[in-house]
Amino acid sequence: MRRLTSTVVVVAGDGAGDVVAGLDGLHNVRAIPRGDRAPAEVTELAGRSAATYVVHDADPLADVAAAWTAFFDGTGIVGGLEVAVEAALGDLRADRLTLPDYYLLLNPDGLSETWRHWWLGVLAGAAPVRVVPVPASAGAVAEELGRLAAGRWWPADLAAWLRDLPRVVPDRAGLPGGGVVVS
Repeated sequence: MRRLTSTVVVVAGDGAGDVVAGLDGLHNVRAIPRGDRAPAEVTELAGRSAATYVVHDADPLADVAAAWTAFFDGTGIVGGLEVAVEAALGDLRADRLTLPDYYLLLNPDGLSETWRHWWLGVLAGAAPVRVVPVPASAGAVAEELGRLAAGRWWPADLAAWLRDLPRVVPDRAGLPGGGVVVS
C-alpha cells in the first residue's frame, strides 16, 4: 500500500464535494471534487499531483463505513461488512485506493450516533490526530490545512484492524483496548 508524496486530505460529510470545489485555486492545494469519478480515478489524479496538499471527497473507506454503521444499526445484510472490508483491502493492496493522511469531517454534530462513532471512535481511535472535525465551509477547511498536526499513522496491520471491525462496538470505539469486544 503506497503513500503519496502530497499530504492527502479527504473531506467527508454533507456538502463535501462543494467544500472541496471551493478550495480550487488555493496556493499549494490541488482540489479534486469527486463528482462522477470513481474513487480509484481520484486516487490516480492525486498520485500525479505535486501540490503540497491534495484535497478530495472520495473516501477510500466509504463502503466499509457504510457497512459498519449498517451492521450496528441492524439495517445491513449478513456478511456485508466483511465483503466491504475485503474489497477495500484488495483495492488498497492493488494501489487503486490509498488511505488519506487526514480526514476533515464536516459538522459531526449533525451525524447520527453510529456515524459519529465511526468517525470519532473507530477512525479517530486508530489514528487520533488524523480525523479532524471542521465547520462545513471551504474557508474553515483551508484554515485547518495549515494546522494539521503530525501523529501516528493508520494501524500497521491494516488487514487485522479492518477485519476486527465487526467486533468494535460503537459506544466503545476509540476507547482503550480498541473497543473490541472479545466473545
